[in-house]
Amino acid sequence: MATMHILQAAPLTAAIRAIVKGTGSSDREADLVATNLVEANLKGHDSHGIGMIPRYVDSWKEGGLAVNAHVSITLDANALLRLDGNQGYGQVIGYEAMELGAERARRHGVCVVGLANAHHIGRIGAWAEQCIGHGLVSVHFVNVLSRPIVAPWGGRDARHGTNPFCVGVPRAGGDPVVLDFATSRIAQGKTRVAYNKGEQLAPGTIIDTRGDPTTDPRFTVVEPYGAILPFGEHKGSGLALICELLGGALAGGTTQSGNTARGRQVINGMFSILIDPTRLGTAENLARELEAYVAWHIASPPAAGVERVLIAGEPERATRRQRLADGIPVDDATWNEILGAADKVGMRRADLEAIARA
Repeated sequence: MATMHILQAAPLTAAIRAIVKGTGSSDREADLVATNLVEANLKGHDSHGIGMIPRYVDSWKEGGLAVNAHVSITLDANALLRLDGNQGYGQVIGYEAMELGAERARRHGVCVVGLANAHHIGRIGAWAEQCIGHGLVSVHFVNVLSRPIVAPWGGRDARHGTNPFCVGVPRAGGDPVVLDFATSRIAQGKTRVAYNKGEQLAPGTIIDTRGDPTTDPRFTVVEPYGAILPFGEHKGSGLALICELLGGALAGGTTQSGNTARGRQVINGMFSILIDPTRLGTAENLARELEAYVAWHIASPPAAGVERVLIAGEPERATRRQRLADGIPVDDATWNEILGAADKVGMRRADLEAIARA
């Protein structure tokens, strides 16, 4: 088993903020990036957390990530917005895009947002949660422009990214429903985490460079590459195709067939629909039916080995409570990569360690 470092959220956030500042980011940008990444770790999505920082720093050094960039409006048609992320930090671009969309949704009842050309926008559930904070239901389709990593159903090599899909539904007086998943069996970052920990993947998750089944995560991390399989066979593969078309083409960006991402760059497109239930006139009905159905849903007798039936978003909230109390586990390989990123922005490793363990 890999050596694990247990780090508290607040000092870890400060350490990641210092690295981001080292790329030339403003205080606001560094705060948004660091808080978003640590929040992903808190919610158990280590694949989208601080382990992304080494890749961000490499992309910045290669010129693929623009520091202090902001979202641009390329089409303003009231309830329709087309936005360009200008290759900026996705944690900034995603936040700004959803704030623009939320203001329009409250004004018009709905807003359709096409976002193209953002650097890695991280855990998509964060953007659904932001919309929930405004009392909005939201649906998000995302494509990923980087090295293809997921095979289509029935294929033997990678043809698209992990292409996430996400839905957020606010819940008056209770925890919201947040469905957020990659259309691959697992997120690409989870294969990196497994590789760094020296762990094998579950059978039926990935294929090797010949297209044959394997459990060795190295085929998604180091050359020669294989591919992750889609979740749900043809269903997940079909949804990934839709995310490619909506998150890429319809949002105003490109698809993998025209992928120009280079080096360590990760470019996301996102097609989002934000709906105000109050303006739709169904807010009371939604609240009533949501509570009734959630109660019906979770009352199902649990299967063998299952404690109780959950709703989407519950596991993340439970993990967050536990990690806030006990600390965030970071494997030794990932931590050394983060220390290496500190080197690249001119920070002393000892200084970063001191901040992270304060």
